[in-house]
Amino acid sequence: MNILVTNDDGIQAKGIRVLADIMRQFGQVTVIAPKTPQSGMSMAVSLGGRTLAYKELHREDGLSLAYLDATPASCVKFALNMIFTGDNRPDVVVSGINHGSNAASAACYSGTLGAVAEAALNGIPGIGVSVHTTDPDADFSHVLRLFPDIFRKLMENPGPGYGTYYNINFPEKDEVRIKGVKTACQGSGRWVKEFVSLGDGQDGEKLFSMTGEFIDDVRNTDMADHRLLRKGYVTIVPHKIDCTDYAEYERLGKIVF
Repeated sequence: MNILVTNDDGIQAKGIRVLADIMRQFGQVTVIAPKTPQSGMSMAVSLGGRTLAYKELHREDGLSLAYLDATPASCVKFALNMIFTGDNRPDVVVSGINHGSNAASAACYSGTLGAVAEAALNGIPGIGVSVHTTDPDADFSHVLRLFPDIFRKLMENPGPGYGTYYNINFPEKDEVRIKGVKTACQGSGRWVKEFVSLGDGQDGEKLFSMTGEFIDDVRNTDMADHRLLRKGYVTIVPHKIDCTDYAEYERLGKIVF
């Protein structure tokens, strides 16, 4: 099996090294990750004609490791155009292990998921993997234990059609006892108090950083991924690149414009 691994935390993140080690048991692993952290980039691509630096860092039997100075989706594009040429395409793209949850509305912003959405756009299965902690030295032992079987089952039971990718979130290891794995739906909510003042900069600039408090939407059910994650479940949410609201499509079709 040819496996492409990427992330949005950058090539130096602990999570991607752990993920590459996990995936080696399944086949040939090619890692192409952003040179620097690219969180929040979603499916952004590195346009504008700027020069993109690529460097191979390591190669051994079953594993190659490189970075591209670009977004996660651009790393996937680069791999499909420059590394996996002709009929030699990846069998799957796996992105992560992200340091931080990508449950609920975070999925809309996630560069981790942007990479696997790019895979799905190209007809390749995509799986994003995240852990609910931003600790750079996070304990991923529960991912090492549980993810191989999750991956195996997803690959043995492929989805029915084009454009689906998977968002898998693990609780923080020491925060709660892992209760199991559940298929979930994407939860909803929003962030408030998102900007914190850092004072004055140069030339009259005001400086801010982004943070925020998450407000849970009251319309969420118990099957919302972020709620299950808080209870100690590993969650799997199937996403599609087709963003059409089909109920609204039908409604609008009855209106004469």
